[in-house]
Amino acid sequence: MTVRILAAGDHFVLNRLLIEAIRAEAPGADLSFAELTLPWPVEPFGRVAEVDEASGTERQLIGALEGAEICVTQMAPLTRTILEASPDLRLFGISRGGPVNANLEAAAEHGVAVCKAPGRNAGATAEHTLGMIMAAARRIPQTHGDLTAGVWRGDYYRYEEVGPEIGGSTVGLVGCGAVGLRVARMLHVLGARVLVHDPYAGDLGGVAELVSLGDLLAQAQIISLHARVTPETTGMIGAAQIAAMPPGGIVVNCARGALLDYDAVCDALDSGHLYGAAFDVFPEEPIPSGSRLLTTPNITLTPHLAGASKQTAANAARIIAGEVGRYLRGEPLLHSANGLEKPFVRD
Repeated sequence: MTVRILAAGDHFVLNRLLIEAIRAEAPGADLSFAELTLPWPVEPFGRVAEVDEASGTERQLIGALEGAEICVTQMAPLTRTILEASPDLRLFGISRGGPVNANLEAAAEHGVAVCKAPGRNAGATAEHTLGMIMAAARRIPQTHGDLTAGVWRGDYYRYEEVGPEIGGSTVGLVGCGAVGLRVARMLHVLGARVLVHDPYAGDLGGVAELVSLGDLLAQAQIISLHARVTPETTGMIGAAQIAAMPPGGIVVNCARGALLDYDAVCDALDSGHLYGAAFDVFPEEPIPSGSRLLTTPNITLTPHLAGASKQTAANAARIIAGEVGRYLRGEPLLHSANGLEKPFVRD
């Protein structure tokens, strides 16, 4: 029997990548593909009904999912309304690490297994984090901007203006999962002393020391955030934590905006307590026009693209295609997001 699959890709994780990866994973399978291209990232993601960080509409998905047993996507919403209107759906594969665009509870109630793609962008995000640390420490964006404006700023060479080298510095990582561990390894190779605060950290392979958050803040000249957002980690780095850092420190966040009090960072930059900061994620995206982040000196900003690489897109398609292959073979899923390693059998 032909299995109908909806590829609801976007302008990053392309339908072509998803379809090619599934065909490679399940050669010879009788598959029929429908395609829907969602507008992200040309148009920002947002809230759709009860789910976050989604692209497209409920109406679009309901129409495209007609007769589909499997949907593979990165950004499509999976809401209770969509589930109720899609009785044939059994597997919803989200090619990202955090499946916030799916109502996981409602999917479980409907017998729809939701799977995810953990670690797909770990390499890209780690490399971007290292780049952001270097950019903030060496004022690369600021000096570039001055030069393109026709200004040669020799005063950046003054002792009071120059930043630290990574080699010989103490760098603190708050969270050390797939991304954080890669960052720790790169920093270690560059000669940094690396401290990690993470109650769930595994083997650090000798590249970092596990310490309390207080010890990390007291010693690290540079801190980089790599934790997941939970009730415990939301706002975990605020004014008190920044004040505990040595003067002239740097704060980097390429994880999630909710981890950090950005006003406290701006205050510390204005006072001179912090030397610099670099952010790829923000409390509100896109950044509002009146945000202090756009006017406070010595902040390096990128628009939530730390994970943006061709390898990430290919990894996303490959990981989720692996789950599709397991589903087609009747095997348990490896990366279930809603507790269903196998979907319910249809009547």
